Amino acid sequence: MLYLANFLNFGVTNYQGELAALSSAFLWAVGSVVWSRLGKRIPPLELNLIKGSIALVFLIVTLFLQSSLLPPIVPLAVGLLVLSGIIGIGIADTALFKAFNLLGPRRTLLLKILTVPTVALLALIFLQEKLTTTAWFGIILTIFGIAWVISERVPSVTGEENYLLAGIGWAIVSTIGDATGAVLSRAALTQTNIDPLSSTTLRLSAGMLVLLLWAIVRSKETDDKRIFNWQSILSIKLLAIITITGFATTYMGIWLQQISLKFAPAGIAQTLNATSPLFVLPIAIWMGEKVSARAILGVIVALVGVALLFDLV
Repeated sequence: MLYLANFLNFGVTNYQGELAALSSAFLWAVGSVVWSRLGKRIPPLELNLIKGSIALVFLIVTLFLQSSLLPPIVPLAVGLLVLSGIIGIGIADTALFKAFNLLGPRRTLLLKILTVPTVALLALIFLQEKLTTTAWFGIILTIFGIAWVISERVPSVTGEENYLLAGIGWAIVSTIGDATGAVLSRAALTQTNIDPLSSTTLRLSAGMLVLLLWAIVRSKETDDKRIFNWQSILSIKLLAIITITGFATTYMGIWLQQISLKFAPAGIAQTLNATSPLFVLPIAIWMGEKVSARAILGVIVALVGVALLFDLV
């Protein structure tokens, strides 16, 4: 028994970064299913604002408990983080929820794998971070795996095939927004000593502010002057689901990603964080969705491509 305890402790201690990354991917897979269900009742803009506001409260409370304040940072870095939040959270996450509504969580998360190679390409262009031949092959393999699954002739989630292209378009908007936000954040973090939790709080604050302004402008352009249709969310059960899911995906997800990047090599952490589509497959099957062997193989091929991008295989 003592040997087993020591073995388990050794495993957790030496692979806590990898376990944190897998946990983050699992939480986001489960969360994506919940968000897609909530999207049937709450529009993407409102859902993103509610989710982000809840996560922001948790982040601010954490900073307060840690007695942490935003350290002095150069204006350029602040501007980059704010822009990163506007694009990567305000726009990208709203597009993501729209894609959930049209494609469902399984196909949307599969397309989101493209964020990893997109970040690499943008970093190559704007940060002069060079890619190896193996990395280029990984990008091609990732795109092939995703295209193979998406091109499969199966009924869309909504039952109307014309929604498929629109859903893919929104998922791509979200992917490009996420990747742009990540590159902007990386550029900012290299110029300052701000910690990831503080930078995340700043990014999320910027994203929520632009969403609120967006909602206000939209309300003025309609006959209904209300910023929100509160009747759609005035339910204790619904608010509890949103709070728990926001805590698990946005707050815990960020925390687990930080742990993975701290205790595991960056390439391994990024690859394992991208495994959400693998976790969502059994969830989709459990919920009665038909998942073909081609879909499973395509996800595996795409993830092998991500691993190649980081020279892990």
